Amino acid sequence: MGFMAGREPQVALCATAGLLPLLKALGTDADRIFGPAGIDAGNLNASSEGGLALSSYVEVMERAAQHSGRGDFGLLYGRGFPASSHGLVGDLALAAPSIGTALRQFTDLFPLHQEASEARLVAEGELLRLEYRILDWRIFERRQDAELTIAMFQNLLREAYGPGFRPAEVHFEHPEPEERTTHEEVFGAPVFFGQRTNAIVFAPGDLSRRMKGADAGRFARLAAEAYRRRLPHGRVPLEARVRAEIRSRLPDGSPPILEVAEALGLARWTLQRRLADMGLSYAEAVQDVRRTLAASYLRQPHLSISGIAQLLGYAELSPFSRACHRWFGASPERVRAQKRLVS
Repeated sequence: MGFMAGREPQVALCATAGLLPLLKALGTDADRIFGPAGIDAGNLNASSEGGLALSSYVEVMERAAQHSGRGDFGLLYGRGFPASSHGLVGDLALAAPSIGTALRQFTDLFPLHQEASEARLVAEGELLRLEYRILDWRIFERRQDAELTIAMFQNLLREAYGPGFRPAEVHFEHPEPEERTTHEEVFGAPVFFGQRTNAIVFAPGDLSRRMKGADAGRFARLAAEAYRRRLPHGRVPLEARVRAEIRSRLPDGSPPILEVAEALGLARWTLQRRLADMGLSYAEAVQDVRRTLAASYLRQPHLSISGIAQLLGYAELSPFSRACHRWFGASPERVRAQKRLVS
C-alpha cells in the first residue's frame, strides 16, 4: 500500500474490521455514516487488500459518534478490535519472538498500516510510551480515531503481556470530553487530555519475554513481505506538517521555530525559506493553528475559557482574549455565544 504522488494517505481496509456490526448494534444506519464520505458500505470488506483514504476513515468515525449519540464511539470500537485484525503489521508483531521485537516491528512498520501517521516507542524513565499521532494537519477533527487507536494498542499489549495488562497512564492530544467514564473503564488507569501526543504509558517488564504466538518461520515470512512492500515514500505537504508540529506543542506554550524545524529534520533557516516560498511566515502559521483550534474548542461548552487559553499555549487569559478580538472581532465569551446560536 505505497503512498503514491497525487493520492491521499491511506489506511488499510482491515482497520474497518467489526465496524459494520458495531454500527448495527448501536442502531445506526451505515449508509448515513459512510455515504457522505463516498464509501459504499455494502462493498466494504475488511478482509480485502487495499485501503481507504485516511481522511475519509477519520471522518467516518467522527460521524459515527455523532449519529449514534455515543461520544465514546471510538473507545467502544477500539476496545473490541482484536490485535489480530491489524493486517500484516499486526500479524508480524504477534508472531515475533519477543515482546521487544514485536513492539519495535509494530512501530517501525506502522506506516504500512496507516500512512501520514506515526507510532513511536519512547523510553521515559522506567516506563515506555507507545505513542500515536496523525502527521497531517488537514485531518483536523480526530478524537474518535485517537481513542480507538490507543484502545487498539492496549489490545496488542494485552496479547503481549497477558489479559491482566494495565497501563500506568493514557494520554490524548484532544481536550477532555464532557463525559469520560468509558475512558476509565477501558484503560483502568489515569487518563490525561490536551497532551502533546496520544500515548499509552506502561511498565515494559522483561522485553525479551517470549510472545504467546511466537512463530519463527511465520515471522520470517511476514518480515520479508513487509520489507518487500517498502515503507511509504510520499510526504505530507510541508505546510501541513509544520501546522501539525505546532498543534502538538501548543499546550506547552508557543513552540519555538527551532524545535519545530528539528522535528522536521530541517535547519531553522531552511524551514523559514521554504515557508517564505509559500508566502507564509512561521508566526503566521502559529496564529493560523491557534485560530482554527480556538474556533473548534469554543464550540465545546464544557471547556472553560481559561482552559482553552492554556490548550492554545497562552500563559494568561488576557492574550487569548486579545487574539479572539483580532481573529473573530469579539471576546471568547461572545464568540462562544454566537457559535451556540449558529449550531
